[in-house]
Parts: sequence; structure tokens; C-alpha cells
Amino acid sequence: MSTLLFDKTPWEVVKKGLKRKIIYTGNLMNVLIEFSDGPWDHPEPYHSHPHEQTSYIAEGEILFFYDDEKEQHLRKGDMFAVPSGIKHTIQLLTREARLVDSFTPLREEFLKK
Repeated sequence: MSTLLFDKTPWEVVKKGLKRKIIYTGNLMNVLIEFSDGPWDHPEPYHSHPHEQTSYIAEGEILFFYDDEKEQHLRKGDMFAVPSGIKHTIQLLTREARLVDSFTPLREEFLKK
């Protein structure tokens, strides 16, 4: 299990312009994601995963793309949900954005071995 105190959880640099903090229990994972390389000209490639996901936009603005539906312009305070196996992605509209993602079950590939 990760540390139970989020402020003691270290940042992980995923790539230039993207870092995250992860806290989790046996079946639930929360990931704080900070983007600092926007705005983007194009969305990230679509992806899907077997995990259920909710995301809260804590800072910034994004376009949210979900399956074959029209994109949604989301701002600070908005949330979206993604069921298991549905393709989705985002496009950053502001220089910086902060999202709080929740996943169940755990995203094992996010955990350092």
C-alpha cells in the first residue's frame, strides 16, 4: 500500500510537462496529474483500459473526447466518468491543468515494481 498521507507522496515525472502523485488502497487509486506543456494543438491519442475512471478538473481547461461522441469543453470544477473499456482522451486548452483521477481496480502499470 502507498503512503496514507498524500502530502508525503513524492511526485513522479512521467514525461516532460507531465507529473503525477498516486495514493491507493486495495481496490481504489487516486492520481493527481499536473500538465504544464499546454495548450496542445491536438488531443492525445485515444486509449482505453479495463478500469473504471472518474476525473475532476481541479485547474485549467480541457477538451474531453469520449468514444464517438462530440467533445466536451470542461473547466475547473467539472468532472467526467469513463466506464471500463471505452476509448477516451483529452486535449489541454490552457498552459497548465491539474486533474484528479480515480480508478478501480488499481492501475497496476502505474505502480513502481
